[in-house]
Amino acid sequence: MIPRLVVAAPASGAGKTTVAVGLMAALRRAGHTVAGFKVGPDYIDPGFHAVATGRPGRNLDPMLQGEERVAPLFAHGAAGADVAVVEGVMGLYDGALGTEGYASTAHVSKLLEAPVVLVVDASAAGRSVGAVVNGFVAFDTEVRIVGVILNKVGSDRHEAEVRAGVAPTGVPVLGVLRRGTRLTVPSRHLGLVPADEQREQASAAVDAAAEMVRQGVDLEAFVTEARKAVELNAEAWDPADEVAPTADPPGRPVVAVAGGPVFSFRYTETAELLAAAGAEVVAFDPLTDTLPAATAALYLGGGFPELHAEALSANDGLRRQVATEIAAGLPVVAECAGLLYLCRELDGHPMAGVLPATGRMTGRLVLGYRTAIAATTTAFFDEGRRVRGHEFHRTAVDLDTDVSPAWYLPGGVEGIARPRVHASYLHLHWTATPDVPTRLVAAARVHAGLDT
Repeated sequence: MIPRLVVAAPASGAGKTTVAVGLMAALRRAGHTVAGFKVGPDYIDPGFHAVATGRPGRNLDPMLQGEERVAPLFAHGAAGADVAVVEGVMGLYDGALGTEGYASTAHVSKLLEAPVVLVVDASAAGRSVGAVVNGFVAFDTEVRIVGVILNKVGSDRHEAEVRAGVAPTGVPVLGVLRRGTRLTVPSRHLGLVPADEQREQASAAVDAAAEMVRQGVDLEAFVTEARKAVELNAEAWDPADEVAPTADPPGRPVVAVAGGPVFSFRYTETAELLAAAGAEVVAFDPLTDTLPAATAALYLGGGFPELHAEALSANDGLRRQVATEIAAGLPVVAECAGLLYLCRELDGHPMAGVLPATGRMTGRLVLGYRTAIAATTTAFFDEGRRVRGHEFHRTAVDLDTDVSPAWYLPGGVEGIARPRVHASYLHLHWTATPDVPTRLVAAARVHAGLDT
């Protein structure tokens, strides 16, 4: 049995990330082995979870992974831990629009049969907080709310008033955090600055959150509630079961995976699937590195290239190398930041110049789940293949010429596809499309001359 609790809230901005990260770090400091998870497609919060727990941060998303994979992926990510903390998304019952809560925190809590702790912003209310708690308890009786953490409480008198309001609900108050103490991490146009970009600040923020939670939350009561979770009837997801080749071919082609401060948006399971498919996965930093030796395929994930365009451009050795290798047939999958890096330029700064397009920052946020259909057959997708993905960017790409699009979307076409290059804004979770890493590694084997 995996002790587990979901940290949720009535709405965004209540302090879920502060509390979840603080709980993970405080529990670790108390001697627990903690597994951290984030509901939804968010890349940034799992980075802070990793700092707090010392283990990879992972996502749980019925929309991107498939409902049937959520519990197995949780069991996989929680292996070896003695408690798991799952940070929710938005309000507890907020899911994909028009779906009656599909992919919401409540949905995931039910898939995991996990109890929920509700973080309530009490800064502008007193006894009324009890009505909020009571409403959330009654809204869906299949969701088991076992505790409340009161956030942004102003004084002892304020705390007493709020506690008096919550008491009739029967839901215990597991902690009280005072106003003015919060996770002080810089933010920008897409949310918090990723932990990979400011390690010292991230560590300091996690330490502060851990101390705040240690002082304000009854950790023993939290763990007691986590241990009341029922046995989870799910076999742990195993990447080898998804992509393992039927034979054991000689050699492992090198698949280079972009990382560092710019390309920090990638799911933990991506590298696990590539390795299981037979690749030697080697991370590199496009700000400072060249391609790893013997690179036979390239994965460029998401991140913030628009904020590092000048520095990316300054590594002209890598830009030229990427362009030369792709011209020679190097297989490439690029998502969002990767698409921009392959363009001719980004906000006037030269990029790899592989694609006949320019990237630019805009004032418009593009955000949401997408159902997409592959518009062009490539080494990784067959035309007509239907997938679910997610977009999250404030940039746009202007095409110089007509190109073969990567995807058909409800609003038109998107991305650029070539026989061995697939570049678009769409982020996929490859656990739902394990044939993609399998095909990328197969293409890498061919490019490396290992299949002769």
